[in-house]
Amino acid sequence: MAKGLISHGTVAQNRKARHDYAIEDTFEAGIMLTGSEVKSLRLGRCTLVEAFAQPEQGELFLLNAHIPAYAGASHFQHDEKRKRKLLLHRKELDRLMAAIGRKGMTVVPLSLYFNDRGKAKVQLGLAKGKTGVDRRDDIKKREWQREQARVMRAKG
Repeated sequence: MAKGLISHGTVAQNRKARHDYAIEDTFEAGIMLTGSEVKSLRLGRCTLVEAFAQPEQGELFLLNAHIPAYAGASHFQHDEKRKRKLLLHRKELDRLMAAIGRKGMTVVPLSLYFNDRGKAKVQLGLAKGKTGVDRRDDIKKREWQREQARVMRAKG
């Protein structure tokens, strides 16, 4: 395998999603990609910061995921922010559709990776937007845990 290629493992993570949303549940979905998109992902090039999943005609699509063009693809290039179909089992899809119908729920991609078999997968999070109060509570909890760890190390 060429240097710098990712055969399995994480390609991109959306850390901002965990900051902006309270993740209630996670799902693993396949993703329909073109050849040049897979090549670009294997080089570790992808951004999920502004990406989200949206239902359309009974299917789920990933929007705003930025996969840069692959230089070696010549004239067979892909649109970098095109709509990509997500592949889920019907039960999971129905569950997500019902949850999206509820107030304030959305589906955000948490990470994009290659599994052990070399297939591109997206970890989706069923999320609810956090308010300023929620974020402050998270900061308080995090600081309290750090303080506890400091005390435990000091007692040692």
